[in-house]
Amino acid sequence: MEARINQNKVLIDQLIPISIIHSQTMRWVVDITIVVVFSLLVALSAQIAFRIPTTTVPITGQTFGVLLTGGVLGSKRGASSLFLYMIFGMIGMPVFAPNFSKVLTDTNFHFIFPWSGHSSTIWESSGFLTMTSGGYIIGFVLAAYVVGLLAEKGWNRKPRISLALLIGNLLIYVVGLPWLAYIISTNAGVYDYIAGSNVLDKTLKGGLYPFIGGDAVKLVFAGLALPGVDALVRRLKFDNDS
Repeated sequence: MEARINQNKVLIDQLIPISIIHSQTMRWVVDITIVVVFSLLVALSAQIAFRIPTTTVPITGQTFGVLLTGGVLGSKRGASSLFLYMIFGMIGMPVFAPNFSKVLTDTNFHFIFPWSGHSSTIWESSGFLTMTSGGYIIGFVLAAYVVGLLAEKGWNRKPRISLALLIGNLLIYVVGLPWLAYIISTNAGVYDYIAGSNVLDKTLKGGLYPFIGGDAVKLVFAGLALPGVDALVRRLKFDNDS
């Protein structure tokens, strides 16, 4: 039974074994540090952005970062990292993807520097609640939790890792698309900007169709990265134990 529990540890627990943490305070310090670091890594991935002329939502590296965060940290720490990322942006820290109307107007691609992240506080009239990508950011929290939960159940290795990541990716759209549809239906500027004949058509053209190809690529890379690093860590541990 113990061997099975160890086998299903998420990657971070293999890199930082619980056995070397000798107090609950130390456990909290390590977990908080991990959560903060991964929330900042997601912020970094948000700065890899492609502008799509027909929608207000850019393609970013966030999905890749979100899925990896869930797979590496597990459910609670993964979701906490993405929740913290969302809170950072809502209190004024520039962690969200570049604002397409400001940074991505003259260029179709932005890569990290100069840092062009933006925040969107809840108390602004044009803040988080009116962001067309706000639903996707909330979906990040759900996706990280579910992917992390599946990883804890042993889905962080082939062949089930691909299915776990696909489920997580779909959950982002489960929240993101209805949110986008609401913004389109209530904001005349967004409605006019996004191509399409009605709210549903605009929602799919502005929030789903342009991202399918990019998501497929990110899923492939994440599906290779997680089991690859996991196998490498296990191999190194085996060699050290030998």
